[in-house]
Order: sequence, then C-alpha cells, then structure tokens
Amino acid sequence: MGEAVDIVRKGRKYDQVVAGARQVFMADGFEGASVDDIAKAAGVSKATLYSYFPDKRLLFMEVATIECDRMANEAVEQIEASKEPRAALTVAASKLVPFLLSDFSQSVFRICVAERDRFPELGRAFYAAGPKMGHDRLAEYMRGAVERGELNIEDVGMAADQFSELCKAKLWIRAVFGIQSEFSKAEIAQVIENAVDTFLARYGV
Repeated sequence: MGEAVDIVRKGRKYDQVVAGARQVFMADGFEGASVDDIAKAAGVSKATLYSYFPDKRLLFMEVATIECDRMANEAVEQIEASKEPRAALTVAASKLVPFLLSDFSQSVFRICVAERDRFPELGRAFYAAGPKMGHDRLAEYMRGAVERGELNIEDVGMAADQFSELCKAKLWIRAVFGIQSEFSKAEIAQVIENAVDTFLARYGV
C-alpha cells in the first residue's frame, strides 16, 4: 500500500466517517463501496473524508479493526471477571459465536477473501485485528488458568486455536456458504455449550 499514513482518530467528523463507511461497506462490499456513497452516508464532504483516509483500503481496515477490538475488549472484561474456566470460556464463546455469525463478520470475511489477490493487506489487517487478537487474549487467559492449576495445557497457542475452531462448528460454515442466514438462540447455545464441553474434556483438570 505504499508509505504509512498517520490517521487522525479523533473528533466528530472522524466518528461520522467511520460510521458511514461501516454502513456502506456492509451494504455494497469493498469493491462496490464508492467514496461518494461513503461521504454521503457520513454526512461529510469528500475532501473531509480524504483528509482522514486518503485510501479506501485504510478506511476499510479502520472499520474492521474498531469492530473487532470492541468485541474482544467486551469479552476480555467479562472473562477477567469470571476466572473459573467453564464460566470464562462460556463467556468467550458467547461473544465469539454470535460475532462469527454476524452480518459484519461475514461481510468482512467475504471481502477479504474476494480481494485477497489484489489487496492482500486487507486480509492481513483483518486477521491481526480479529482472529489474532482473539487468539492472543484467549491464550493469555489460558496461560493464567494453567498457572492456577485449573487447566492442563502444554501448547497454549494450539489450545486457543482449537477453542476458536470449536466455536465455528456447524453454524459458521453454513453462514459462509449462504445455506443459513438466521440462527436461533437455541442453535447458538448448542454450539457454545458443546465448544466448552469438548475443550474441557481435553484440557480440564
């Protein structure tokens, strides 16, 4: 993408630009989203938009990063408040599963895959803001649980990956391929419960 660009992340206009971009990206995809439409949705001029984000890819990355960071922070705050593994992992899965199935997550995933060859940095940015951030925070919790004698894990990084994959069971693949777009609370709860049970059957003490 060329030289690094310093993004000004403050002010009402910045918030408007990010909110407008999120709306348009989710509706039209990365390629279909025009700067004109984003500026209109944000209620700002194109000049104002470009003053914050001179490249549409930078704006897309910003939207993805903000959403992923918000989800991760909410999950971590609740995990830290419930140290016991079953309760903590249930909280984590209760955040992760609905997020993976959300219109936002599905749209970003499809955009990253569709643009992978032309704009590989999009996928890298989303991976860093989403899966990697979630993995690192899960691993951090698991490492602490091992030290407290609550989990028996030799490879914490692998275990964090495995838990994330368990949260994708059954429903995520159906969402990705458009087989199913709406999921009941009971369906989501089943995935959450089974993910936690399966993980603790392997790593619980």
